[in-house]
Amino acid sequence: MKILIDGDASPKPIKEIIFRASEREKIPTIIVANTYMAIPKSIYISIIVVPHGPDEADDKITELAQENDLIITADIPLADRVVSKGASALNPRGKFYDSSNIKAVLTMRNLMDDLRNGGMETGGPAPFTNKEKQLFSQQLDKFIMKWKNDAKRDSFN
Repeated sequence: MKILIDGDASPKPIKEIIFRASEREKIPTIIVANTYMAIPKSIYISIIVVPHGPDEADDKITELAQENDLIITADIPLADRVVSKGASALNPRGKFYDSSNIKAVLTMRNLMDDLRNGGMETGGPAPFTNKEKQLFSQQLDKFIMKWKNDAKRDSFN
């Protein structure tokens, strides 16, 4: 299991939560972005800088994603791509995406995109709140605990 972060779409407070969890739980964590970002010195945390361009980071994240990985992204089409590979995705606002819900979320996102492209004003995203930061942290911890429990169970089989 590893954590892949869509670096260009994740707020700094979310990255800090992930970095702490990565160190605490010794989970390899990779930020993928099209510009260099400062990261903590750690054997568990690294960054991959991809060329500028549409979907360069998304393509690299999809390439690296494997079953049981956790991808941190607000990009719903990217979440759909990695979930189809057996990974899970967590939105920086604390919304968890997996095979049970990603298709419905993607359908709603596409509908809203069509409405915006048709001229309807739908507004932008709400400001990032402390409540969402807390929800994200809880969801991350929940995922890690499940992963650890599954790993223990697999070691007995």
